[in-house]
Amino acid sequence: MTATSLEKKLTPSGSVEPFDLNMTAASFEKIAELVTEYGDICRVTSVSRDSDSYLINHPDYIKHVLLRNHTNYKKGVGFDRVKMLLGNGIIVSDGPFWRRQRRMMQPSFNRKVTAQLSDQIQRCNLDLLSQWQAQAESETIINISEVSSELALQIVLRALFSDDLDVLIEKQGSNPFSILTDDTTRDIKLVLKFRELGKLLLELIQQRRDEKPERYDFLAMFMDSRDKETDEAMTDRELLDELMTMIVAGHETSALTLNWVWYFIATNPDVKKKVHAEVDKANYKTIPSFDDLDQLTYIKQVIDESLRYYPPVWLFTRKSIEDDMLGDYFIPAGSDVFISPYFLHRNSEFWSDVDKFDPERFTQEAIKEQHKQAYIPFSAGPRRCIGDFFATVEMQMHIGLMARHFSFEYVEGQTLELVPEINMRNKHPIMMKIKKRKRI
Repeated sequence: MTATSLEKKLTPSGSVEPFDLNMTAASFEKIAELVTEYGDICRVTSVSRDSDSYLINHPDYIKHVLLRNHTNYKKGVGFDRVKMLLGNGIIVSDGPFWRRQRRMMQPSFNRKVTAQLSDQIQRCNLDLLSQWQAQAESETIINISEVSSELALQIVLRALFSDDLDVLIEKQGSNPFSILTDDTTRDIKLVLKFRELGKLLLELIQQRRDEKPERYDFLAMFMDSRDKETDEAMTDRELLDELMTMIVAGHETSALTLNWVWYFIATNPDVKKKVHAEVDKANYKTIPSFDDLDQLTYIKQVIDESLRYYPPVWLFTRKSIEDDMLGDYFIPAGSDVFISPYFLHRNSEFWSDVDKFDPERFTQEAIKEQHKQAYIPFSAGPRRCIGDFFATVEMQMHIGLMARHFSFEYVEGQTLELVPEINMRNKHPIMMKIKKRKRI
């Protein structure tokens, strides 16, 4: 059978109305319609692109694209805007260059390094603890979205630069990277402001090359890393792009998830009760260390379920390099392939009672029964998020500390509205009343 006849006979059913899928609210609504009407796979005729697009919503198809035949798929549409902000870091780079960068950076994100960097996570959380203790005395209403964003930014900056962050702040008079928490528009004006900060980082890189200070942080590890094939280090431009990528991606995904974790704890009494019981039973004194996290398994389940419910990265895109088959369906070379964790995590074939917040889905026993690619908040395969483990540790340590001291009450009357763009945000900040609590 020729490729032409194969294409004609096995092309997936699709939408009659042409539409360019992208990381937009309109695409979010369109995907919701397509998933409901067509299920696991559908073809979408493009308006302005050279080839059709394919939306896939079944773990077997996703496994093929992201794992089994990942070399046939490069980054898809929607990354031009991201590249403007981040440069050519590992989120947007592709091919041999991406493989080189990933290979050089991967050792910096192993379990041992994360354990050693966890003191920076503790440091940032203890600073926040003192603030929240004062606010809890008067049961202040706080903006949990804003606080989560500020905390996540502090943690990623400390992990990247350790004490050199203080040098940057002193030199600038304030934290120059606070523009990321002050302005969430991600428009061209912010892009230009953020790229200007690259000058500060290049100066810091050069200072470290000249002075060779003793540092244990991601920047030090990136500067020391060498390509196994050529023994070459990253250039200053390559370092800068990876730093910019880490600052934005490492901050936003954790911030958005923490925001929702607190929301779900506050609005689900049974979940709140179990979280408080777990932290009260745990035997760490003030703040959990890395070695204490195995005592916080239910908190890990709450984080996992929050990521199922509202994955920060709600849409992945790939482009096929050569002709391929997804099951019985023909995918021509040059096709754009779209994968939405948000809708995959609501596929009723693999998840029961999909609109219920239920951390019990992520007990060890329940995970064994899951299709591994039915849950992909950090993507899957070789391009899985490099910092997923660090982010999870960061969130466990935060909840493990704060849930011991405080109880949050959701302020009624708020409007929850999703903004599905590059990341999925809540349009309005989530307000919580913070209260002191006593251990049981």
